[in-house]
Amino acid sequence: MMKRVSIAIVALASSAGAAVAGDPAAGEKVFRKCLPCHTIGENAKNGIGPAQNGLKGRKSGTVPGFNYTDANKNSGITWDEATFKEYIKDPKVKIPGTKMVFPGIKDEKEAEDLWSFLEQFGPDGKKKK
Repeated sequence: MMKRVSIAIVALASSAGAAVAGDPAAGEKVFRKCLPCHTIGENAKNGIGPAQNGLKGRKSGTVPGFNYTDANKNSGITWDEATFKEYIKDPKVKIPGTKMVFPGIKDEKEAEDLWSFLEQFGPDGKKKK
């Protein structure tokens, strides 16, 4: 009996700690909504919006060569999953004064998948292994 209880506790503890990760392939499809303004990957360049390489851990308003608003530069944001998912729902609410006109991604699964796609790319545009 004690052995079964121990196994159940271990199983419960390991499942509680397991995070449900987004689907990068689905996120790549979601990224199509971003393509009018943003690029990502080894050949990414700034356009209407900044290139999205190396987003995870980057401070808002710091992509070289992109002309950010003071709101973005002074937001104090360092991009991580939680901050990105909050931002992408409604960019103008998270950073009032941003010039990003995107209406947002309200679907949590799409936002999670998009983050999983974006976080694969390092600052050099190469996918992390």
